[in-house]
Amino acid sequence: MNTDKIVAESIAKDYAPKDTSKIVALKKLDRKAKSKANIFAYTFGVIMALVLGVGMCLAMGVIGSGTAMMVLGIIVGVVGIIGVGVNYPIYKKLLESGKKQYATDILRLAKEISDKAE
Repeated sequence: MNTDKIVAESIAKDYAPKDTSKIVALKKLDRKAKSKANIFAYTFGVIMALVLGVGMCLAMGVIGSGTAMMVLGIIVGVVGIIGVGVNYPIYKKLLESGKKQYATDILRLAKEISDKAE
């Protein structure tokens, strides 16, 4: 076994021009189709969880005191619960529209890859 040849080939591979494969392009398109929905879901979910937490703090008297703060806390908490509850349906709609937007490119590229593999 010629180890010098193996080492030389591995070093040369690092300096050879990189050709972006179709699989990499397909993965990038898939990520791009899902990114808007993911970014929205995480951001909106965190914000609504914080709103719910502030409502709970107000309602339990951790922040402020009195009946008015408790009522305000209940209202803010309900807004947070509703926001957290609608997060997933909104995410599904955004994901569906993102997939629809990139579907033709992804299907074309996937067909090219599967035809090339045969």
